[in-house]
Amino acid sequence: MMEESYAELVRKSDAYKAEKSSRYKEVSKDRLLKISKKKIQTTMIGALSTVEKQFGFLWGHESGEPLTPEQEHVKQLFDEVRSEILDRGNNQARNLEAEFNNYEINWLRYQITLPVKDITINSEGNKDGEE
Repeated sequence: MMEESYAELVRKSDAYKAEKSSRYKEVSKDRLLKISKKKIQTTMIGALSTVEKQFGFLWGHESGEPLTPEQEHVKQLFDEVRSEILDRGNNQARNLEAEFNNYEINWLRYQITLPVKDITINSEGNKDGEE
């Protein structure tokens, strides 16, 4: 009877460890996917911001004045380019998610290895280096 409950305990422990490992892999994958998608979005938005900053004068960006017909045309072109860039970037983020489904991922977390120094006691009962 005691051996049966011990065997059951071992089985439950193994099942718990397997479930915990599976959950950890899923959390690791979700974490990396979220970080990766954020980096794609940051790249898209940053690129668009740079274009606006360098070429925004062409469509009166931040001028506060009414736009000329030429500026209206350039702004319309920029809005189309902006939309295309965002659509492609979002599509790539979705492709990344589909690709992640083909992998098992473990987050290694942060690890610190502390050195351990051996202490030896000399014949006088002192630690080496002590008087």
